[in-house]
Amino acid sequence: MIKHWINGKNWEAAPERSGDVYDPSTGKVANQVAFAAVSEVDAAVNAAAEAFASWRNASLAQRSTVMFKFRELLNDRKGELAQIVSAEHGKVVSDAGGEIQRALESVEYACGIPTLLKGGFSENASTRVDVYSIQQPVGVVGVISPFNFPAMVPLWFVPTAIACGNTVVLKPSEKDPSASLFIAELFAEAGLPDGVLNVVHGDKVAVDRLLEHPAVKAISFVGSTPIARYVYETGTSHGKRVQALGGAKNHMVVLPDADLDLAADAAVSAGFGSAGERCMAISVVVAVGSSGDELVSKIKSRIADVKVGSGPSCEMGPLVTGVHRDKVTSYLDAGVQAGASLVVDGRDHPIDGDASGFWLGPTLFDHVGTDMSIYTDEIFGPVLSVVRCDTYEEAVEMVNTNRYGNGTAIFTNDGGAARRFQNEIEVGMVGVNVPIPVPVAYYSFGGWKESLFGDAHAYGPHGVHFFTRSKVITSRWLDPSHGGVNLGFPQNT
Repeated sequence: MIKHWINGKNWEAAPERSGDVYDPSTGKVANQVAFAAVSEVDAAVNAAAEAFASWRNASLAQRSTVMFKFRELLNDRKGELAQIVSAEHGKVVSDAGGEIQRALESVEYACGIPTLLKGGFSENASTRVDVYSIQQPVGVVGVISPFNFPAMVPLWFVPTAIACGNTVVLKPSEKDPSASLFIAELFAEAGLPDGVLNVVHGDKVAVDRLLEHPAVKAISFVGSTPIARYVYETGTSHGKRVQALGGAKNHMVVLPDADLDLAADAAVSAGFGSAGERCMAISVVVAVGSSGDELVSKIKSRIADVKVGSGPSCEMGPLVTGVHRDKVTSYLDAGVQAGASLVVDGRDHPIDGDASGFWLGPTLFDHVGTDMSIYTDEIFGPVLSVVRCDTYEEAVEMVNTNRYGNGTAIFTNDGGAARRFQNEIEVGMVGVNVPIPVPVAYYSFGGWKESLFGDAHAYGPHGVHFFTRSKVITSRWLDPSHGGVNLGFPQNT
């Protein structure tokens, strides 16, 4: 049984409810995870609230020392964590290792917290009056993370929140919960005091309690757009600061002058890595002008070489659950019925090893219309749709009128076109000949439109801003000669 982590130790009480955790490569139940009742969420929040009283006053030197130690432990044991992620999520170990490597960047950013929390100071703003600003933690923070990045997404938020002086209750996905426990144990080994980081597992019961609990001051969420909207609306209605990152339909625009080999490599890599279960996966290739036929041919030939399976040399693993696999598979029939050309059917792709798990190979559609469900819906699986248009302007309009605005990319050898694209496109993260433009840790991650609810992006400078409150102090130390009463409005002189 996978248990909660509350106040620095495993929660030993028997759960009222639990859920199955699968091995996606075999389709068999591998473990059970405890589902938190309201009382257990309350216990985690109370532990975090009690720990906040002292942790908020821990020196920046103390906090950064914990972060540096955690970073070293994580780096030393990243291989173990990659195996945990692969076993429960299904992504191949090399992909899981890449996820953890990117997560380390966010940890390293948090290690610099003494510099990141420097305030401003204006001496003698008025006569003998100094004005300065400080950033203080918000309190107990709830982090609700998705199944597709069980290590990276928690580490987008938790290190920065803790380094800023907050305490955290983390609710990971119930589909692959063990990575969060591994992270909590490493933080404890790094010297983080009990109660500063707590982990509760579960479903909507746990989520709703975090959104409603009066001691929780802020919520960070990543997931689908309908749930992101729900989290944002519910959390803010209960007076909380909320950042809720939602879904995506990421377009890769390929102009006729592009290097089509480079574009085909990028489309296959970004479309089918992690079985398409990425919010930054390319799910639509927009072939502009004459690029379409040759590009589709090149993508098709590369798909044939993708090795799907659970062996050490495999590049793509299974989907996370049977229910999700079946949902993704249903879009293949829907696309054909709507009139799209099914160029490659992932159901026919060979599987290396045990084929009894939640498998679906790479799928390619051509001549997809923008009214088809395979275009409009976030499928979140290894399904790549090629849409054709005649001009650059049509491509931009297609991206800009899509309800999502997470990531996009343009492939071209024309610097002027690329520069125009980055200016005109209404998307939060843009790649130029880069298919998955996930920002480095010292920038911030987040989309536009229905891909983000709230005004704060994840990690980087936005993360520090989200997890702190600014306070401005106006100070005057009077000299002995000052005196007198003045009822007028204060003026700077």
